[in-house]
Amino acid sequence: MTFRCLIVDDEPLALDLLEGYVAKTPFLTLAGRCSSAFQAMEMLEKSEADLMFLDIQMPGLSGLEFSRSLKDRPKVIFTTAFEQYALEGFKVDALDYLLKPISYPEFLNAVNKAKRWLEHFEKTSLPETRNSIFVKADYKLVQIEFNSILYIEGLKDYVKFYLEANEKPILSLMSMKSLEENLPESKFMRVHRSFIVNLDKIKTIERNRIVFGKEFIPISENYKEKFHKFVNEKFL
Repeated sequence: MTFRCLIVDDEPLALDLLEGYVAKTPFLTLAGRCSSAFQAMEMLEKSEADLMFLDIQMPGLSGLEFSRSLKDRPKVIFTTAFEQYALEGFKVDALDYLLKPISYPEFLNAVNKAKRWLEHFEKTSLPETRNSIFVKADYKLVQIEFNSILYIEGLKDYVKFYLEANEKPILSLMSMKSLEENLPESKFMRVHRSFIVNLDKIKTIERNRIVFGKEFIPISENYKEKFHKFVNEKFL
């Protein structure tokens, strides 16, 4: 996946430096370069960008003022020579803050963070075609809303759905693999050979275990990396 970048800075040398960094980063492509926020406004009306490197101190309209006018996209990484603007930058939901002079390793660290956020955004913004699943239980078909599921346990040839609001668990004859393939990846994740959890319902994680009330769901070594990546993305 490649992301389109817009560079906005009133210093020509800063524009050249960042353009060079974008050129040698495989997952970035240059959407344009602008010497003012006003030029950036015009460019964004004509074409889209996923990510914007935005200088804070610019004549006429500052980067902070400009960023407040943006909606969800493009996401912003601020570039500035003044460290005192960092807090203000994060208040306007910037992904990161780069202090000039900017080295390529610092740039790469920031864009890797942006890449994780943008990939997560793309995945979760895809329209869901279903919000429930039908399963066989007690010789009948039962519809289970995805939002009502806390977690699912695999029991040999059966799976057990644990639900919210103290509802009685539902036992159904099916394999964990087939169930996993039919659940939306944006909502559910397998964290153990015997457990799938609803990501939206996770409130507490303790010692590599997910806590649901009095129940502790283990996170096994085979699934730990993927789960920790999900958790780290939530800190963006």
